[in-house]
Amino acid sequence: MLTSQIFNVPNTLAFIRLLLAPLMFFFLVNQEASLFEGIHASWLNYIAAFIFVLASATDFFDGYIARTFDQITTLGKILDPLADKMLTLAGFLGLMILGSASPWAIFLILTRELFITGLRVSAVAEGIDISASWMGKVKTVAQMIAIGFLLMGWPGGELILWFAVILTLYSGYEYVRDFFKATQPN
Repeated sequence: MLTSQIFNVPNTLAFIRLLLAPLMFFFLVNQEASLFEGIHASWLNYIAAFIFVLASATDFFDGYIARTFDQITTLGKILDPLADKMLTLAGFLGLMILGSASPWAIFLILTRELFITGLRVSAVAEGIDISASWMGKVKTVAQMIAIGFLLMGWPGGELILWFAVILTLYSGYEYVRDFFKATQPN
């Protein structure tokens, strides 16, 4: 059921994620700033990773709370995916700037995200609900794991990133397929 309440816990958590994304990005791209003089870059990556984990946790809890306690709102349907995109965008672009992630992988992921966001806006304009699919949720988790591994410099991060690219492109295909199925006359 879609509620009209705007200020609820899930929306607040999504809003917090919106605020944490640029903070994480700040720690990633300003490592040479005089503000951080004397602090090793790895510590700034750890801080960014902590912010990322905290923000990722809000993604899990806002969806869980919204579904469990019937607090799904129109604002939440917009805010949650926007916050997800901002968080992954901040992580991927920050890692690319640091040279810790393949620019091609990031390009493919961001292109898909922008395209599907546009498709979903078109669907809403036509009164079609293209909610996040199971594969879309798996894709988001894979992206978040890849960002976490790359932030921490753990082995396998680049491999996980390319696995996330494959899932990202496949879930994008599913959205396009579902959109065209929904727009075809019966």
